[in-house]
Amino acid sequence: MPKVIGAVLLISIYSALTFYLGWGVKQWLVAMGWFRFPVLFWIVLYMVAFSIIIGRLHESLRVFSVISNYWMFIFEYGLLLCLVAQFIIWLTPFKNVQIIGSIAVAILFLLSIIGSYLAYSPVVRHLEITVDKQDSDLNTLRAVVASDFHLGVLSHKRHLQRFVSLANEAQPDIVLLAGDIVDDDPKWFVQEGMADVMKQLTSTYGTYGILGNHEYYGKKIPEFIKEMENANVKMLLDETILIEDAFILTGQEDRTNKERKPLEVLKPSANLPWLVMNHTPDDLNTPSQMGVDLHMSGHTHKGQLWPNQYITARVFELDYGYKLKEQMHTLVSSGYGFWGPPMRIGSRSELWVVDITFK
Repeated sequence: MPKVIGAVLLISIYSALTFYLGWGVKQWLVAMGWFRFPVLFWIVLYMVAFSIIIGRLHESLRVFSVISNYWMFIFEYGLLLCLVAQFIIWLTPFKNVQIIGSIAVAILFLLSIIGSYLAYSPVVRHLEITVDKQDSDLNTLRAVVASDFHLGVLSHKRHLQRFVSLANEAQPDIVLLAGDIVDDDPKWFVQEGMADVMKQLTSTYGTYGILGNHEYYGKKIPEFIKEMENANVKMLLDETILIEDAFILTGQEDRTNKERKPLEVLKPSANLPWLVMNHTPDDLNTPSQMGVDLHMSGHTHKGQLWPNQYITARVFELDYGYKLKEQMHTLVSSGYGFWGPPMRIGSRSELWVVDITFK
């Protein structure tokens, strides 16, 4: 019963906010002389607002799932701009709804262009660290680290091809994919032949990946793992492996899996450089205390859309970037892809090139 009450309350608040946004748009359309068919206006608005649910009802309604991704962007920034416009009208001498509304719509359109550019034009970020592990025969190791591809309809094959090209340009020793590789269902990965693109990744020791929460949401993990095998990606499911007798790599299951093994069980016995991938950076204390040398995560997207990064910064000890926690180097990526709207404001699609020096 509490869950039902919570769901009803959430839907009610969401519906009220949608009405407020629709009311603001209506005011502008009336001022412009464009408002027609009020009943149709509200029906279409609420169909779009609940498109994320409609799109899951049947495969033939899949287009509504795509619409819902763009709606997330319109909803968040539409509300913010609507509030600002209302404050201007109420608190300043400027009362012209036509002009103020047109400016708000233009800003929303401009933000969508900027956001799309930041989402689809990834950058390569560089990090240099030193690991004090004398048992290793390695002097250096270059790793390409990326997370949160959310490969599917909008984070598509061309976007993946950009990653492969940028990663190969770095000439890495190893490629590490830190979860949420596909957006729930791997079928788009299969249908677009993305495995053929992923196979083009080149490195000395290969490509390794872990599961994120969205692979669990898709509930097709066996199919996903098979596709990763076809793409020459070794998935680590609560596994610790020794690579070339030189360093150790651990891939943890995502915390969505309540039966995942604790890191203590995965701890190696050898005193070699220890790299750990864990999709969600929810616990940095445990790996730090256990002697992990490099801990890599994603999941946060750095909020993806401003001002959401202020929320992720409160939720996680490190929601983005690099931090030295005692002796452990910690890296959290904002992700190469995106979830929901194919846009980023206040963040950018990225991959990291990490140069590790051993001494």
